[in-house]
Amino acid sequence: MTVLATSAMTVWRAAHDDDASRIERADIIIVLGAAQYGGTPSPVFRGRLDHALLLFEQGRADRVMVVGGKAPGDPTTEAQAGRDYLVSNGVPAGSAVAEPVGRSTYESLLGAVRYMREHGMVSAFLVSDPWHNARISRMASDLGIQGYASATWTSAATSEDTRFSGYARETLAYLYYRIFGR
Repeated sequence: MTVLATSAMTVWRAAHDDDASRIERADIIIVLGAAQYGGTPSPVFRGRLDHALLLFEQGRADRVMVVGGKAPGDPTTEAQAGRDYLVSNGVPAGSAVAEPVGRSTYESLLGAVRYMREHGMVSAFLVSDPWHNARISRMASDLGIQGYASATWTSAATSEDTRFSGYARETLAYLYYRIFGR
C-alpha cells in the first residue's frame, strides 16, 4: 500500500510542476500523440499541440517534434496529423518534425530519442497531459535524455471525476513502468 501511495504522490506532484517555469530552452519540444480523426487532432491532442506552439513561439526550442503511430485503418499517423496542425498554425515546415512511431508512450519516446541522438540533441520539453509528467520524465531519463515536462491543462479532463480517473490510471501506469520498465 505504501508503494501505491508513494506513486500516487509522485504523479500528483509532477502534474503540478511545470519545468518550463525554471528551464528557458531545450533542444527540441516533443509532443506525445493522442487520437486524431482522419488527420484532424482530437481536442486532447489539439490541447497538447497548442501548448507546444506556445513554447515554440516563446523561443523555448527551434524544433517541435510530434510522435505517434496510427491504429489499423487510420489514413494517417498521430505524428503527421500533429505536424500538419503545427505548420498550419505558424510553425515553419523546417522546424516541425513528424516521428510516426509508437503505439505507446515508451515506443514513441524511443523513436524521439533515436532522432535526437542522430541530431546531437540531449534535452527536450515533453508535452502531454499533466498526470503523464512523472512517467514521461522518468522514461526520458531512462532513455538517456534530459526531459522537461511541460503539460497542457486544456485536455478533456475538465471535471473532478475525469481528473481523478486520470490520476488513478496514471498512478498505476507509473507503478507498472517502475516495476517492469515498459
